[in-house]
Amino acid sequence: MTGTSIAIHQVSRPHGMPGAEHFAFVEESRPVPAEGTALVENIYLSVDPYMREEMDGGWELNRPLEGRSIGRVIESRTSALAVGDLVWHGHSWRTHAVVDPSTTRLLPVLPGVPLSAHLSVLGGTGLSAYVGLTRIARLQPGEDLFISAAAGGVGSAAGQIARLLGVGRLVGSAGSPAKVKHLTERLGFDAAFDYHDGPVGELLHRAAPQGIDVYLDNVGGEHLEGAISALRDHGRIAWCGAVGQYNSTEPPVAPRNLYDVVGKSLRLEGFLVRNHMNVRDELYEFLVPHIRSGRVVPDETVVEGFEHMVDAFLGMLRGANTGKMIVQVSEAT
Repeated sequence: MTGTSIAIHQVSRPHGMPGAEHFAFVEESRPVPAEGTALVENIYLSVDPYMREEMDGGWELNRPLEGRSIGRVIESRTSALAVGDLVWHGHSWRTHAVVDPSTTRLLPVLPGVPLSAHLSVLGGTGLSAYVGLTRIARLQPGEDLFISAAAGGVGSAAGQIARLLGVGRLVGSAGSPAKVKHLTERLGFDAAFDYHDGPVGELLHRAAPQGIDVYLDNVGGEHLEGAISALRDHGRIAWCGAVGQYNSTEPPVAPRNLYDVVGKSLRLEGFLVRNHMNVRDELYEFLVPHIRSGRVVPDETVVEGFEHMVDAFLGMLRGANTGKMIVQVSEAT
């Protein structure tokens, strides 16, 4: 099979907010699969906040970048993958990838479930939300929950999952009035606020005047400080990310009330979703019927065109998306 493939390389390390100058599009001959591997044409590419941390040293310079992806097998030299199979793999930021069956997952055929959902509510994004609520915070029916960055990928999934788990009062923060409206009018949040409108602690106390039992933290910093102040005794914090600090060039100041974790007998636990992949089948069993019924809606911003991958990533860091940011590279049919 002949043709070309395009990959995106990181060419320099950013200081603060990255820009287009930190990336390069590299065109080369389409890769040829070796014995025991397969060639995949990518369809959907995941865009995630953690990738900003990878830019500081996790990713090698001048090499194709990595990330979650969904693609279609177009050439195979392994009996484990057939031409036409739809697969999940870890070689994003490129139009084509050679995959090994041992690190590739054949996607199930799920009528009534959009393919992109395997990167959003059924992917690492949804799994982060589900693990944070059920395994780390152990949210119980009737408990009150605060989610930061609630209009993002993990936050929007967490809000919908929390409703299914019987949450009491559901409160979220977001970065614009439009996103606040999105949370309360589309995703079923009882209250939401724009964190630009004042100190997070004060805004949270207005939205949850009786306090909260659980906090799912996607931001860190002032959001974590505000949540600690609003948590009731024996509350729990599931710390998933710190997007508010990824581009900062200064050491974080907040939370300044960390000792209240002791005074209130709170529990704060961080987690990485890659340590909970054994929960993935449970997530599918839990969510697929609700996606089919329409009770759960994959909340996604889909950008079309591989040439817009860097723009989508930078836009995500600036809060341009609602829900999960995804880039569509080729047709999903």
